[in-house]
Amino acid sequence: MATTAPTPGSTVTVERDGHVLMIGLNRPDKRNAFNVTMLADLSRAYGLLESDDDLRCGVLFAHGEHFTGGLDMVDVGPVVASGQSPYPKDGRDPWRLDGTWSTPVVAAAQGWVMTLGIELLLAADIRVAARDARFAQLEIRRGIYPFGGATVRFPRETGWGNAMRWMLTGDEFDAAEAHRIGIVQEIAEDGAQAVERARHIAHSIAEKSAPLGVKTTLASAHRARTDGDEEAFQQLVPDISRLFASSDGAEGVRSFVERRDAVFTGT
Repeated sequence: MATTAPTPGSTVTVERDGHVLMIGLNRPDKRNAFNVTMLADLSRAYGLLESDDDLRCGVLFAHGEHFTGGLDMVDVGPVVASGQSPYPKDGRDPWRLDGTWSTPVVAAAQGWVMTLGIELLLAADIRVAARDARFAQLEIRRGIYPFGGATVRFPRETGWGNAMRWMLTGDEFDAAEAHRIGIVQEIAEDGAQAVERARHIAHSIAEKSAPLGVKTTLASAHRARTDGDEEAFQQLVPDISRLFASSDGAEGVRSFVERRDAVFTGT
């Protein structure tokens, strides 16, 4: 990947790396705490990821020592309390609470992973953490509760007892515990290696997996969660018929016969 320095004043960096979009949280002097501007910038980055057909996977990471310290409550609090949306019309909810998503996201975290940082990870499809990562769902100690999806996703991903242990206490836990309960799938030695591992996984998806197959897999898994297993089962045969009839389906068969890697076009 061609690396570039973060743009001064930009709260979120966006860089295309082939078919992968690298999205970097960029308020390191504030431990990447989210203000209203940063929420809007991240929303636009996710909007780009989801709307551009040339992008097949995203990587969410953070510049600096910490993934995020959470919300800048002084700046964001009044907006949240008023019920206003901080997201622009050309953006998407980075916590993926606004409907159907079809592009996978791999997240890499290091240092502080506080409150909505955990929820950003839970909203991603695959997560990697540096060994020094420290997690806390602190909202309960601030007079509020997690409102970025953790009340739904934390129990679903980790089991009821594991989720309540950390959500109801606000206690801090480490990367080993996050891995044990399933918040993260892999642990890397440090932040740089976590980002590199996430990038490697994203490129494996973007370059080796059929784009239509990836989107259909995500859609099927989400359908099972939202509409139930039977609804997902009923769509399996129509889905596979459509995929076999696609150009990528034909390429997949040819590559199998010819014993080579497939070259998919997303059609």
